[in-house]
Amino acid sequence: MFHLAFLVPLFPLIGSIVNGFFGLRIGKKAVGWVACGTVAFSFLVTLLMLGQLLFTPAEERLFEQTLFTWMAAGDFNAAFGFQIDPLSMVMMMVVTGVGFLIHVYSIGYMHDEYSYYRFFAYLNLFMFSMLLLVMGNNFLMMFIGWEGVGLCSYFLIGYYFEKKSACDAGTKAFVMNRVGDFAFLLAIMYIFYLFGTIDYTEVFHAAPEKLILGAEPVTIITLLLFVGATGKSAQIPLYTWLPDAMEGPTPVSALIHAATMVTAGVYMVVRCSVLFNMAPFSMSVVAFIGGGTAIFAATIGMTQFDIKRVLAYSTVSQIGYMFLACGVGAYTAAIFHLVTHAFFKACLFLGSGSVIHGLHGEQDMRKMGDLKKHQPVTYITFLISTLAIAGIFPLSGFFSKDEILYHALMDGNTILWGMGVTGALLTAFYMFRLVFMTFWGESRVDPHVHPHESPKVMTLPLVILAGLAAFGGLLGIPLVHGWHALHNWLEPVLHFDMASTLEHSKHLLHEVGRHAPHWEALLIEPEENIWIEISLMLLSLTVALTGIAGAYFCYVKKPGLPDELIKGQWGYDLVKNKYEVDEFYDATFVEPTIQGSLLLWKKGDAQGIDGAVNGVAQILGWCGQQARVVQSGFVRNYALFMVLGFIMLLFIMFF
Repeated sequence: MFHLAFLVPLFPLIGSIVNGFFGLRIGKKAVGWVACGTVAFSFLVTLLMLGQLLFTPAEERLFEQTLFTWMAAGDFNAAFGFQIDPLSMVMMMVVTGVGFLIHVYSIGYMHDEYSYYRFFAYLNLFMFSMLLLVMGNNFLMMFIGWEGVGLCSYFLIGYYFEKKSACDAGTKAFVMNRVGDFAFLLAIMYIFYLFGTIDYTEVFHAAPEKLILGAEPVTIITLLLFVGATGKSAQIPLYTWLPDAMEGPTPVSALIHAATMVTAGVYMVVRCSVLFNMAPFSMSVVAFIGGGTAIFAATIGMTQFDIKRVLAYSTVSQIGYMFLACGVGAYTAAIFHLVTHAFFKACLFLGSGSVIHGLHGEQDMRKMGDLKKHQPVTYITFLISTLAIAGIFPLSGFFSKDEILYHALMDGNTILWGMGVTGALLTAFYMFRLVFMTFWGESRVDPHVHPHESPKVMTLPLVILAGLAAFGGLLGIPLVHGWHALHNWLEPVLHFDMASTLEHSKHLLHEVGRHAPHWEALLIEPEENIWIEISLMLLSLTVALTGIAGAYFCYVKKPGLPDELIKGQWGYDLVKNKYEVDEFYDATFVEPTIQGSLLLWKKGDAQGIDGAVNGVAQILGWCGQQARVVQSGFVRNYALFMVLGFIMLLFIMFF
């Protein structure tokens, strides 16, 4: 089956082409069948390859398919090929599986849109780009998918192009991602400069011999890669585009947040774990940026009233958890949380879309309330996913988030662990604030609006995703040795012989007269202590329940209390205004760029370039005006000029 790997991205590409060129002619029903059918075929092929990979010995679970040489110039050679291994397979299952459910949901949500065909053409193209990103066998293939998802996000965020806010949000996402992408491209160039190749297998096998543990080259490469990840996965300081991306249709938000774009940075760091393991400083940067983002975004989520923006900041926060895990070397925990997050975050976004659909476009939670009796399926599935993201046992988020906190503490950094616990408390609070304001309490819905449940084409994906959010934690059962299925599955990919790397690095350092103090500590594996793990689980559960209790007290028992507490508090206004980060960026980068552009236009272009061109024309015109006087029409004058010219030539020739 592995030889059919190329079909996985090919099917969505075909769907995008068919719907893009012929969608208006074939009608909405056919567009929906083409869009969903092609993704379903991709999921089916992925499932068949998964089955074959399961029956392949663990040490042989790597298949590469090279379709053709994409470009070759001198020593540079880039193949258009795919790599199938346990890590890429996990990502393919998430992208095609969750992506298929989002496509099905979109049939109902987008049914009344005139540009129905255009939406699904973009959505299929998004799937194609993400599959290229996770399936590619070299850095350039990843970069093409990386740019592809950025382009599709621009199309889909600005889908309602007649709205200025949507166009601005699409442009903002595109520009901010270019900042990170530039750093990512520099990293690829540096990798080729050092290794002479961009193929994953060749680079990762050569890294222990060509690079010194903790030295400048590997630190520069990994920091550049991480800057790219902060843009794509919306981390500090390149996170501000993601909340504004809510201007796009809700299924787009679900696809970006759960199955595609924002998970790309986490996947890239995990794929490059060999390089990051050799850069302790970069690992610390990744961990602290992730932990800081988790808390920072969570505090903003507590103050927002747009239901989709709350979920957007939730995504920024949860992706921060994943990077925190990567920073402490817990790559399996990062992928585990990525998978469970895909389940419950897709359900939450699609659930918010169901609420918006039932309220005819309303997104302000202050104009909701008591919706659980009008939308029971939406409420139950939303509640299950909220319990999962809050980390309530035995739902999926409990296991994946607890594993991250466990590894952070076992890494010996209590600050990172404290960041994770604080983020967990805030997450439980603001997510149940959302639930209580939307589905509980008194109805604040406009009397002219009649809430109703969404059609089955929208609620069925919610039910499936809620089931996955509930039972997805079975992929990583703790405490019992050997029961962590995801760890066992990813171990062949993430295994890295740090001992041999350290020995080789010591040898190189000895040759240049340097030392490697304290790096031996990287080899020490944290001892598994079942009682410590159980205690941390109980603490994590207590923290989550405390956050839920706080939200219940503030928004159900004493619904007027929050307004009393925040009245006159400048700190609340600061957080509600997102810490004025957008305003800071506008003042620091946007406005100077605009003013500089105007200066270049008015002075450099209009006066300088245009002035020079117009000045040449004016000089030639003046010369022409002066030359007109010699054109008198008298033959004797012309004869005189001819004689004078002849005399001048003789003078020049002889003297």
